[in-house]
Amino acid sequence: MDIAALQTKLKKGKRISPEEGLRLLREAPLLDLADMATDARFRHNPAMRVTFVVDTNPNYTNVCENDCAFCAFYRHAGEKGAYVAPLNEMIRNFRTAAENGATTILLQGGVNPALSFDYYLRLVKRTVAEVPEIHPHFFSAPEIMGMSRLTDMSVSDVLRDLWDAGLRTLPGGGAEVLSDRVKRRISPRKGTTADWLSVMREAHRMGYMSTATMMYGHLENGEDIIAHLESIRQLQDEYHGFTAFVPWSFKPDNTPLGKTLSHRATPNRYLQIIALARIYLDNFPHIQASWFSEGKKIGQIALHFGADDFGGTLLEENVHAAANFLNKTNVKECIEIIHAAGFDAAERTTLYEIRKAFPREK
Repeated sequence: MDIAALQTKLKKGKRISPEEGLRLLREAPLLDLADMATDARFRHNPAMRVTFVVDTNPNYTNVCENDCAFCAFYRHAGEKGAYVAPLNEMIRNFRTAAENGATTILLQGGVNPALSFDYYLRLVKRTVAEVPEIHPHFFSAPEIMGMSRLTDMSVSDVLRDLWDAGLRTLPGGGAEVLSDRVKRRISPRKGTTADWLSVMREAHRMGYMSTATMMYGHLENGEDIIAHLESIRQLQDEYHGFTAFVPWSFKPDNTPLGKTLSHRATPNRYLQIIALARIYLDNFPHIQASWFSEGKKIGQIALHFGADDFGGTLLEENVHAAANFLNKTNVKECIEIIHAAGFDAAERTTLYEIRKAFPREK
C-alpha cells in the first residue's frame, strides 16, 4: 500500500498495521505525516485546545542497582553524591510545590535495595493526608519491580498495598524502547519488555491509570519503534489504562552509552515520532509534546504534528539535568507558547480534567 492509500485509509479512521506503520516511518514525507497526524488529533480531541499540568519532578533517591548505560543520574550506595531523602524532607518539598501552584508530583527515583517498602507506603500515605492538594503520580514500573524483589511480594500485592495507601496513577518511565534486543544492551538489569508490560497490565487491571513513554535516539531502529508502539497499543486495547503517550530523545552527556554514539536524535526525528504515534496509537486519548526534553520551539511545533498536550511545568527536574540538559518554564510562558501556536490553553489535572481555561484573545 503506498503513502496516498495509507492516507485514505487513515481518513476513514481505520487502524494501520505494524508493516504500514513502518512504511510511514521510513517513507512518508514529514509534512504528509503532519497532515495525517493532525487529522487524527482532531478526531480524538476536536477542540482547538492544548492542555498542560502544573507539576514538579523531584527524586527521593539516586541510589540504583540497575546501572543503565543511558543514565547520568544514578549513584551506587556509598558513592559520593548518593542520597536518600528523609520522608519529612519530601513532604516539605511537596508542600512548597503546592504553594507554588503544583497539583501533581511526578515522583521517581533509583531502584534502591536499601529502602524498605514501608518508606514507599508512608510516603504515599503522608502525601495524601498532609498535602491533599497534590496528586501523587509516583513510581515507575522498574521501581514497582524493585519493591516486589525487596519484599518477596508479587507485583500485584505491591500495587494493591500502594493502592490502599492512596496511590492511583503511575508514570510510564522505565520503558525506554520496548525491544529486548535494545534492552539487553542499554539496561540489561532493568527487566524485559514483558516485565514492563506486565506491571502496567496488572496496574491497569486494578484500576490505576498511567502514561506510556519511549526514549529513542540511541540503539533502536525503525522496527524497534514500531514494536514499542504495537506493544502499548495492544495493552491499551485490554484495559484502556494509558492516559497519554510521551516520547523523548536520549540525552547522551555524562552517560556511558553517550560515549559510544556518534549521532544524536534530530528535531525532525522527534516530530516524525510524535506524528507517527498520533497516527498509530488510535486508542490513546492524548499525545504529549515535550517542551522540556526537545526545546520550547520544537515542543510548540509538535502541536501541529498531532500532540494535544504540552506536558508539565516541571518546577524541579534532576535526571536530565545530570546529563547537562535543562529547560525551565512557568505557567505564563506555557500559555504564551500554546497561544502563539494558534491554540487555546488549559491547565489540567493528572487525569486530564480541565482546571482552568486560558482562551486566546480574539
